[in-house]
Amino acid sequence: LLIIATDTPDFISPSTASVVQNKMGLTNATSFDTNTACAGFPTAFTLANSLIAAEERYKKVMVMGAYGMSRFLNLQDKKTVTLFADGAGAVILEPTEEAGKGFLSSDLRTRGEYHKHMGIYTGAAADPSTEKKVNEKQHCLQFVEKFPKELNPKMWSDMIRTVCERSGEDVSDVKHVFITQININQIWETLDILGLPHETAPTIMDRYGYTGSAAIPMVFDESYRNGDVNEGDLTVFIGSGGGLHFGACAYRF
Repeated sequence: LLIIATDTPDFISPSTASVVQNKMGLTNATSFDTNTACAGFPTAFTLANSLIAAEERYKKVMVMGAYGMSRFLNLQDKKTVTLFADGAGAVILEPTEEAGKGFLSSDLRTRGEYHKHMGIYTGAAADPSTEKKVNEKQHCLQFVEKFPKELNPKMWSDMIRTVCERSGEDVSDVKHVFITQININQIWETLDILGLPHETAPTIMDRYGYTGSAAIPMVFDESYRNGDVNEGDLTVFIGSGGGLHFGACAYRF
């Protein structure tokens, strides 16, 4: 199974997952896309683990976060062009019989009252693209209204507590928080609320920019390659994105 989390697909239809499945030669894999914007990776991660638990035939599942937002930026809009970047990252999941390891719990939330605050609002059924709109840059990513600055830290800290509680774990035992790379001050505020040291949540935004649904697997990959993730570590993957969507899952290596 291949699941791709993206809100910058190759096409409205068909799915980007079918394109990647063909390019990679994954002839035995079925595939689909998910779109919860920058919360896409923990959402897809949760879906993958749920399917592994429910269906014995899923022996290997690739979960990919892919982001190509540079194609949708207005180069004259300093609010977006200096922030968003492109990237991709993936993990491969397998079932395990070992108790207390692997996927532990998740928490997925939607705050739909914020769906008009930020997004790409043309090109689909609600407002199809036209040549005039393309020329006016209306097809680009737009920040329409400001989000409350306290929203992410409040939601992230509550969701981390929730997934730990559902897993029977203590927040103080969390070794890593791989969190969406949108704002370092909001990341630190979240950790301060939870009483966790700042190094619990590594960052890559200073080198790669904000890579949306790819940010979490990218920062995880760097930590994993550096040898910072060890067997038995309690880990939380958490992100938020346009919609607003929020996703978190607890995992033990």
